[in-house]
Amino acid sequence: MTLTIETLSKLCQAKFSNGNSSIKITAAADIMEAKENQVTVLSSLKYVKYLKNSKASACFIADKFSNEDIPKNLILLVCDDPEISFLNAVNALYPPKNIPAKIAAQSVIAETVTLGESIHIGAFSSIDENSQIGDNSKIFANVQIAANVKIGKNCCIYPQVVIYDNTEIGDNVIIHSGAVIGSDGFGYKYRNNQHIKVPHVGNVIIEDSVEIGANTCIDRGALGSTVIGAGSKIDNLVQLGHNNKVGRNVIICGQSGISGSCTIEDGAILAGNAGIADHITIGQQAVVMARSGVSQDVKAKSQVFGFPAKDRKIAWRELAALTKLPALLKKIKILENRIEKLE
Repeated sequence: MTLTIETLSKLCQAKFSNGNSSIKITAAADIMEAKENQVTVLSSLKYVKYLKNSKASACFIADKFSNEDIPKNLILLVCDDPEISFLNAVNALYPPKNIPAKIAAQSVIAETVTLGESIHIGAFSSIDENSQIGDNSKIFANVQIAANVKIGKNCCIYPQVVIYDNTEIGDNVIIHSGAVIGSDGFGYKYRNNQHIKVPHVGNVIIEDSVEIGANTCIDRGALGSTVIGAGSKIDNLVQLGHNNKVGRNVIICGQSGISGSCTIEDGAILAGNAGIADHITIGQQAVVMARSGVSQDVKAKSQVFGFPAKDRKIAWRELAALTKLPALLKKIKILENRIEKLE
């Protein structure tokens, strides 16, 4: 979509400080690569150096910012929160594809399924007995929804998603391709030289405004529920074990693995490739840094790092000390030789 500077500024609660307000903006771009008729954003002062030679036509910028190196071709869009204004601009310039409300003839829907209004169901998707789909939800092609599943309003289920029996999904939930929701947890008892499977008869509950990345797997509870709290965002390639309780507004980054029966409290962040042992509690707003292995509870608002994970400052001091180890060993060798000579 093409928008004038004036229209864009109104949509994004910004004021243009200079230049021609009728200039047309056709796209958004990174500050390092933006060209004519594109809008960009100064999200951090470390990117100021790119403004001087920028070819962009417009740039969202904080209202307190001042710089003399602004090129004449660059119109400043002054606002309180440049990043959010820029995101609004991106949404305006790249409106979502219009998905028609229709049910493909190739879909297979049980007679006992309840469908809301303005539903889209793509080709070769199937919905089993007694499931419910809320108003304005979109089920794309090749999605498999089992029996007794509840999906709320305004949800978006992308192709190749599999949702097992009894899963409950709230409103405004996005589930990306390849995700598997509600498969059996990894539970066995070792008896008589064999692994006896633990039956998993619980379910998964996903609350409102959750987003689940591609190829992420969330296991059902063994007896109770695996719960994902409202507003939480889960990246691609994440494994969430059975009976986990994930709080509200939690961030779980790619390739993280959470064993069974863990509690991830509100606002916590698990960075990429974090590993959490079973029955662990991650406190509110705690941060588990990338590639950390957590084997003990993490206190609220703390930051841990390493394997095994510990307070990040301690972990970093230990790593810094390790870099000095070769020099220390060399000194020890010299001292040993001196001692031998003295003896």
